[in-house]
Amino acid sequence: MNISYQAIILAAGRGSRMGKATEHSHKCLTILDDQTLLAWQLEALKSSGIKDVTVVRGYKSEMLTGDFNTTENPRWAETNMVATLFCAPRFKQDTIVSYSDIVYSSNHVKDLMEKEGDIVITADKNWLSLWSSRFDNPLEDAETFQADGDILISIGDKNNTLENIEAQYMGLSKFSPNGWQIAKDLFDSLSSERQDKLDMTSLLSLLLSETKIKVCFVSGCWCEVDSYSDVILYEKLLKAKRWSHDWRK
Repeated sequence: MNISYQAIILAAGRGSRMGKATEHSHKCLTILDDQTLLAWQLEALKSSGIKDVTVVRGYKSEMLTGDFNTTENPRWAETNMVATLFCAPRFKQDTIVSYSDIVYSSNHVKDLMEKEGDIVITADKNWLSLWSSRFDNPLEDAETFQADGDILISIGDKNNTLENIEAQYMGLSKFSPNGWQIAKDLFDSLSSERQDKLDMTSLLSLLLSETKIKVCFVSGCWCEVDSYSDVILYEKLLKAKRWSHDWRK
């Protein structure tokens, strides 16, 4: 595996929708199947041959220690995910960027590493199965996602029809140094107020006018923890013999 890769885990926010579960702890330290979310992420990344991992911290930063590098988002309470991304040092090598509230198969990381492109994102074509188990109406949470082959053409809007949702972004992506620079230049062109509020899918949507974004499609074998009800649901589904989104496979 290409040893030049590094990984960045975006773990600055509290995860307020977790309620009391994050009052005295960090969201990525939530236990799922006897391991923290962070431990699952590190395991997948290191199983893919990535040894250089940096965690961008903010809320409860003192709790996030281990076999990884750290950097800080001192304004974590006022900013969103993209601002956290750019608290990491300038990318000098191809970099896997991961949300801190997801777990995923190492195969997804390997596929992402092998996909050519300055900016590549993973997207689950089997998203509806996961969303239907989590929400009474999956369309209330799902966002538009359309691609032309493996080229992203639309992402991030709310909608009321399944026809506009080919897949869902997982929160796992790859940036080359050039891709990082394109994204950083765009970010720097925005007002400070807009920078603070910018989420990742909004950044990707804006980037569509600047560069091609490639899509690495997957089918299941991952999940996100948005609320503690997700944890309870996943623990139940993991006991089933065949769950399409079991990331441990």
